[in-house]
Amino acid sequence: MTAGDRNGIITVDAPAKINLFMHITGKRTDDFHLLESLTVFAECGDRVSVQPSDTFSLSISGPFSNGLAANDPDNLVLRAANQLARKFDRRGGAEIHLDKNLPVSSGIGGGSADAAATLRALEMMWNLGTDAGCLADIGLALGADVPVCLYGEPALMSGIGETVEPVSRLPDCSLVLVNAGEPVSTPEVFAQRTGDFSPSGSWPLTTSYKDFVAALAARRNDLSDAAIDVAPSIGEALGGLGQSAGCDLARLSGSGGTCFGLYRDMAAARSAAAEISERNPHWWVVATEVRNAKGT
Repeated sequence: MTAGDRNGIITVDAPAKINLFMHITGKRTDDFHLLESLTVFAECGDRVSVQPSDTFSLSISGPFSNGLAANDPDNLVLRAANQLARKFDRRGGAEIHLDKNLPVSSGIGGGSADAAATLRALEMMWNLGTDAGCLADIGLALGADVPVCLYGEPALMSGIGETVEPVSRLPDCSLVLVNAGEPVSTPEVFAQRTGDFSPSGSWPLTTSYKDFVAALAARRNDLSDAAIDVAPSIGEALGGLGQSAGCDLARLSGSGGTCFGLYRDMAAARSAAAEISERNPHWWVVATEVRNAKGT
């Protein structure tokens, strides 16, 4: 969702990105890994607001704001703003505010989604009129997940993240997201990974929720074992989801540490989330719908 107000503030949602499966299909000579993933977005996430200013500044609020430093030049929000300004030779800046509702270093694209929302918000504020490909090129330089986060709808991402193909007719379904509170380093997980690469494939046209679950079950997250080695609490989160009533699939998203459970509807997801939260009161647990699923 995008909104503006009479003070010129533009606000853009930065929804959580979920990798329903993730295959590592190869490795380039420059050491970038090739991947293949079906990615969806949740109806929960961060939010980025921008308004005109002479210089760039960033403020952060929200339940996970303590995990980030607003004056860190490596913050993806500030890097995105500065790269867009350089690309279009913008002399002014912006006051940027990040409402941080997603755990940090959690495998659900929080930083990448925030960077994508920043690019979109500033593009609108500055009336740049640029095309999606230009923003995606800037985004890819920031991180592999930024282009798909710019797209913001169900998609197959591949390559190093530069290829984003729309996926239509996903069935209505709901998710429970669980994070046990242990930040996970993506480079460390990739370094820990062993085994062969997965073959590339195509995603079938799923005509029902049952077919959707079956197609996902035939795939996997190739980083799951390595992520559990790095952060054993991921295994506990997967166990909690898998034991919950109505869970049809439990899997790690991205490189971790957030896991998701797939449920037929929100009633089942809310019930499972309440059950998991009661047993693990210190975990981050959220029941949510899949954003922009077209239904069947």
